[in-house]
Amino acid sequence: MNSILEALYNGRLRPDENMMPTHPEYQALGRQIVALTEQWKNRLSENEFLELEQLFDLWGRCEGMHTETAFVQGFRLGANMLIEVMSKRDESVLEFN
Repeated sequence: MNSILEALYNGRLRPDENMMPTHPEYQALGRQIVALTEQWKNRLSENEFLELEQLFDLWGRCEGMHTETAFVQGFRLGANMLIEVMSKRDESVLEFN
């Protein structure tokens, strides 16, 4: 049996590939996005739609960076909470504004 750290190191642990939002509206929103994208594809010229797709790609890359940062910050916060609990400290290891 491999540890989580070994699986992560060896590239077998990819939480982003197994993540599926469970919010009840998620699939409906996805269908709306597909329908509206198809409407814009029919409405715009091929070059205009290509530009719109480029915009979507840029937005997706930016959103991916934001999601990665949120994951890292959340992981660090969780790890620091464990340190605080396990060390039985009364004060936080983090500085709050």
